[in-house]
Amino acid sequence: MPLQPLDISSDDDDGPSPSNGTKFLKRPKTEITVVNPAKKVVTEELLMRSAKMYQEYMKQIPIPAQRGSVISFSSWSSLAKSMKQMYQQPLHYLTNIRIKEWDRMRSDAVSKDEPLDTVIHPCKAETNIWLMEEVHRLTSSYQFLAKLWLADPMYNASIDSVFPQL
Repeated sequence: MPLQPLDISSDDDDGPSPSNGTKFLKRPKTEITVVNPAKKVVTEELLMRSAKMYQEYMKQIPIPAQRGSVISFSSWSSLAKSMKQMYQQPLHYLTNIRIKEWDRMRSDAVSKDEPLDTVIHPCKAETNIWLMEEVHRLTSSYQFLAKLWLADPMYNASIDSVFPQL
């Protein structure tokens, strides 16, 4: 749940106060963000349950045993997107995060302007992603995922919305 700024320009005395367990965090100039410790616990519990359901679901999705076809790609992200479309299944949150990191690492490389499929053979690149995906699906703890999600308010952007029929 995102933190909501509190407008301190009004004269209401009914707002949050240290006496009711709410902490005040100062924002630049006239904004104060209210953090209620009780709501943080609820958020952590919800994230823990969501992460558990997500991890259990991802464990059920089998890694494709047959390669569809050779995929041309210019970046790790474009390869992942093509794989998701071809195999009609999501990639794990942790795989999506790693793929973004690989693209960022490559941005300073000498070969950054060269299509990635000319640097790494497409079959090897795809196999590498599926191996990493298998590790993430089968061995990641939901507690670890929940901690990552709690630290990243935009974690949903790295969770694929494409779900196959099981």
